[in-house]
Amino acid sequence: MTRQDLFELAARNMRNARLRNALTTIGIAVGVASLVAMMSLGIGLQRFANHQLMKSGMFQTVFVTSRQDPRNMDDNADAKPDAKPEESPALDDAARAKIAALPGVEEVAPEVRATAEVEYAEHTNFTMLAGLPWSARDEDSLEKMKGSFFSSATAEEAILQRDFAKKLDANPENLIGKKIVLRYAHRQGGGAEGFQIERRQKSFTIVGLLDEQPYGGMRMISRARVFVPTQTALAMDLMQPADTQQLVRAEPAERTYSMLTVRMVSATQAEAVEDAVKKMHFSAYSYLDATRSMRRFFAVLDMFLGIFGSLALAVASLAIVNTLVMAVLERRREIGIMKAIGASDSDVKRIFFAEAATMGLFGGVMGVILGWLIGRAINLGANLYLHRLKMPPEGLLLVPLWLAAAAVLFAIMVSVVAGIYPAARAARLDPVEALRYE
Repeated sequence: MTRQDLFELAARNMRNARLRNALTTIGIAVGVASLVAMMSLGIGLQRFANHQLMKSGMFQTVFVTSRQDPRNMDDNADAKPDAKPEESPALDDAARAKIAALPGVEEVAPEVRATAEVEYAEHTNFTMLAGLPWSARDEDSLEKMKGSFFSSATAEEAILQRDFAKKLDANPENLIGKKIVLRYAHRQGGGAEGFQIERRQKSFTIVGLLDEQPYGGMRMISRARVFVPTQTALAMDLMQPADTQQLVRAEPAERTYSMLTVRMVSATQAEAVEDAVKKMHFSAYSYLDATRSMRRFFAVLDMFLGIFGSLALAVASLAIVNTLVMAVLERRREIGIMKAIGASDSDVKRIFFAEAATMGLFGGVMGVILGWLIGRAINLGANLYLHRLKMPPEGLLLVPLWLAAAAVLFAIMVSVVAGIYPAARAARLDPVEALRYE
């Protein structure tokens, strides 16, 4: 029996019991739709989480600190057993230049933050001042701010948090374009002679207002209320937390930094850069470390969603068994004639397998379409809700092509497995007894 004859027989038999076969196919479609909807939810949530982190630049960022930092003295797994934290290399300008020379590094920005006094009109307030690197212009929270980002990496411009700006003016948007005066502690000198601290002030033009914390509040500088370009902040020689540690050292050194933020051209280079920095005997951390746990979580979530989604398809497989068993009883005479004229047991089995696979194919395709429509409806409802909350639309359910293809193949496979018993029962029929049927 040729493959063409096989599928012609399967198609004819499907047409002979249209209602029963149609209901069975619809059951398969509902099962596949359930599976596709469940899996697309897990895939959509993972894509949403990855997209948000990618927009924030976190995947492309490695945070570097010195092992001299007291926060790292209890976590020196990569250090030699007899190494002392104070003998580790300092996180200074030389280290910054060395890290910047690594392949794939786009920017190495020090974390610059200090206490400052802000004066505007008759208002004076103490707050935290921080340097914002030039690469932050692409950060998601800064895209939504009122006003604009700095005009250059060395501009004498400032961006204020809106809540802090309200302390200066009841209508914060009036501050854009206005000037403020920053008074700060200036570090003067360095090296073996030590350094001195003096009070200075500098005028800045307000160019923007932030409603959210930069980097989602996940960095120390995010908690500042006034932001200036990092290069400008470095030129001001602000007295920073790392300078306090130098005050108590026997031999004061050149300026050091609490942290360097290393940004890569691509997220794929983050792991290699992190390893290279650790080999320089610095402590390094990237959000790739945290996302490994996140990827494990989504893998487990996808597995459970797939299992629960497959339950409906398992129930549909019982309908396939029932449909094909009824077909065996109704077509005993036909089966007997086929076997009498030379059809083998395997030919009979293949006919029933072809019918099961056909139901699985049509049910799988219908189920993928139904699952996609369910996803579109859920996304539409979710985006309407987000719109009411004045939040940007998001795609929570995603049906990639590989999921659609895998769902159809899975439906065919389940259908063929469900057809094993009816096919075996049909193949075991005695042609003499079958011909006497009715």
